[in-house]
Amino acid sequence: MWKFVLAALFITAAPVRAQQQASAYDALRVVSTQLSRAMMARIISVTGVDGDPQPVKWTIRVADRRQPGGVLEIEVANGRVLSERAPTGMVGSLDGATINTSRLNLDSSGAFAVASVTAEKSHANFDYVTYTLRNNDRGFPIWIVTLQDINRRPIGTIHIGANKGNVTRVEGMFRGRNLEPQPQEQQPSRPEDNYYTDEQDYNDTAVGEENIVKKEIKRVFRRTKSDARRMFGRVRRSFDDFIERRR
Repeated sequence: MWKFVLAALFITAAPVRAQQQASAYDALRVVSTQLSRAMMARIISVTGVDGDPQPVKWTIRVADRRQPGGVLEIEVANGRVLSERAPTGMVGSLDGATINTSRLNLDSSGAFAVASVTAEKSHANFDYVTYTLRNNDRGFPIWIVTLQDINRRPIGTIHIGANKGNVTRVEGMFRGRNLEPQPQEQQPSRPEDNYYTDEQDYNDTAVGEENIVKKEIKRVFRRTKSDARRMFGRVRRSFDDFIERRR
């Protein structure tokens, strides 16, 4: 279990342990060497589920006009390509979906380290990690890191810029404990109670007691972003340099 009480340890040890397992960059290198280097210019997403801290298998989607829906899905594990297929259920346009790898400066091992800092600040215990790398609505690559408990239920989700390592959004955290399933009859919480973003750092206009709580959350969020930036400085890793060094 990756407990927040061990934060001081896994902040230094986690990147080492993560690098002993196959990271997202490692999986992309497999695709580059075993299939095609040209695919690196057509990456749409990279996903790994139930990582401990890195997943056993990575699923990579690349744009491919020869495939139905224009997408090829590749599964990678144990240093080799396991399968290639056209994914089902693909809808919508692929415009702006391909990742500009020159903007990638954060591997999944680094994303884990940054997410660990955020989890420690919010006092969140977690056991597994699910990763998704894709472009956001502005066309910049982001890591969406979901922390899970021992039963693989989501505890919280952290959005991390893959270019500069900045934490831009946190969902389900900063409440001082892990989320717990709500009774069926309990009213669902409002959306603004479940996530916190960069924009709220500047646009919070609440008043009264609610504002006091939000100010405290804002303070912790700002400190978390600052700590995340420092961690990014330690784990920064250019994808293009990574690929070039191993040609």
